[in-house]
Amino acid sequence: MITIPKKVLASWSTTDYNLTDFVLNANINIVMRQTRIPKQLIPPIILFAVAAMALIIARQLLVPKTFGKYGFYRAAAVDEIASHKMVYAGYQVCSECHDDILQTKQQGSHKGLACETCHGAAAAHAEAPDQSVPSIPKGRDYCQLCHAYNPSRPTGFPQIIPETHNPGKACITCHNSHSPQLKPEAEECSTCHGGIANQKVVSFHAALPCARCHAVPKEHLLEPRLVKAAKPTTRSLCGECHAVGVDSPSDIPRIDLANHGGNVVCWECHYPHFPEAR
Repeated sequence: MITIPKKVLASWSTTDYNLTDFVLNANINIVMRQTRIPKQLIPPIILFAVAAMALIIARQLLVPKTFGKYGFYRAAAVDEIASHKMVYAGYQVCSECHDDILQTKQQGSHKGLACETCHGAAAAHAEAPDQSVPSIPKGRDYCQLCHAYNPSRPTGFPQIIPETHNPGKACITCHNSHSPQLKPEAEECSTCHGGIANQKVVSFHAALPCARCHAVPKEHLLEPRLVKAAKPTTRSLCGECHAVGVDSPSDIPRIDLANHGGNVVCWECHYPHFPEAR
């Protein structure tokens, strides 16, 4: 409750203020004293307010009007893309004239590869076959984009070391690009398993043929992803060379097959392509 001094009451008759004005001003002063903002908070509050206003203004000026109409992108972009001239024809259009090549391609390893991946955009060729002819890769560089050795590629993917694989010879000299097939020689394993071959060639197993340990069906050489080469499932295979008492060169490390490692298969502890034993 506010107490009004007598001197103030006596002066009301000679001033322009009335009782209501006095009480209102007194209440305002009390509220200001109770809600005063610390001086150290005023600069950051002003800074945040200015930043918020700038963000709101920038959004109004920079965000496209059609943004968010269909989703989290600019809706007008759909119409702009649709207005571009068609460049790629698609394999369905290619098959209308080249159905024989399509049938060959569907039987080979390149059946999932679009025609225009190798031959380039072909919409102009489809519209005017005599005026526009698609490119035909004839050198070695183009095929190497996928088939040059790269350890990051999946196991079983056909790869070569270009410097040692038929150097100077065009790929299409030996391979039908529409239906490439691997040669069914046993020691062509390095064509796909280049990383393993590079390790094995400097290991103690360098002279050991792949088929000595792996059962390799002929179908694996043609469809390596569908038909797998088998790994040894028992200890006896390694024991044919490494068990005590077997007829093998004396410099080969020996183990007591009955007591060494229990029932664990050898390659679960030892990496056969680069064995560590000496």
